[in-house]
Amino acid sequence: MRERGRLAGLIDGVLALERETADTIELVEMAEAEGDAALVKDALANLATLAEQAKTREIESLLSGEADGRDAFMEINAGSGGTEAQDWAQMLQRMYMRWAERRGFKVEILDMSEGEQAGIKSVTMQISGPNAYGWLKTESGVHRLVRISPYDSAARRHTSFSSVWVYPVVDDTIEIEINPADLKVDTFRASGAGGQHVNKTESAIRITHVPTGIIVACQTDRSQHRNRATAMNMLKARMYEMELQKREAASASIEAAKTDIGWGHQIRSYVLAPYQLVKDLRTNYETGNPAAVLDGNLDPFMAASLAARVGATRSDASAMAQ
Repeated sequence: MRERGRLAGLIDGVLALERETADTIELVEMAEAEGDAALVKDALANLATLAEQAKTREIESLLSGEADGRDAFMEINAGSGGTEAQDWAQMLQRMYMRWAERRGFKVEILDMSEGEQAGIKSVTMQISGPNAYGWLKTESGVHRLVRISPYDSAARRHTSFSSVWVYPVVDDTIEIEINPADLKVDTFRASGAGGQHVNKTESAIRITHVPTGIIVACQTDRSQHRNRATAMNMLKARMYEMELQKREAASASIEAAKTDIGWGHQIRSYVLAPYQLVKDLRTNYETGNPAAVLDGNLDPFMAASLAARVGATRSDASAMAQ
């Protein structure tokens, strides 16, 4: 039923786009016949908007990977640099939450470590919505910020780094075998808002998968058992993502994607000073409006990355066929 609902939504969206396009074209013809230049201008602007929506639909039609239709876990970690990097990590968290809000997706914060003075050291979120993982999977990597620091009394320019990691949420239909002997489980007191409970009960869970070094944590619930169940789901999701990477023979393996959070490893640069620019270093797509990007306008970057990824896959397939 979930798959049926997803496909029905895709079909209904395309049919609605076709109807609105036909109606707008008819409106343009009527306006031209009546000599209403203002109405023609408005109708042409609407056609341009519909063309952008059609591009988005075209990219969505390419989200046919095994896990593309699933919800996503997202981890954001501040790089070295103290308060600067931690503030940048929080800016990235807000950016992705705003992106999810624009799409009507649900965001749940599963684990968060706040900075000493400002920002966050790390956060783990679950983003739920149609094709959430498919859209977000190309956001994994190091993100670089250049700006005049609000924490520097000398108003000097600073460069900060934070990493983003995305992996799909798995359910009971996917079986991931994990040997309990390979797990190291730690309990600790939850932090952050929540009243006296967070200071008295060791309800938060951290699980380390020793063979791979994968670490997951959850402190969102008062129940240690529920936090453990959520953390195990996160661990299974990470293991599943590793298997997907192997199956798809991705150009960058899971360890290559999670590189050092610093120079030479970034996938995107956000420059706020001395000029305004956001540039993706993989696709060379760029915009001079970083404020809009930081407010969640990420679709053009995601579409460019997805199109490049699909194009590379097709090129590889063509080469193999030859």
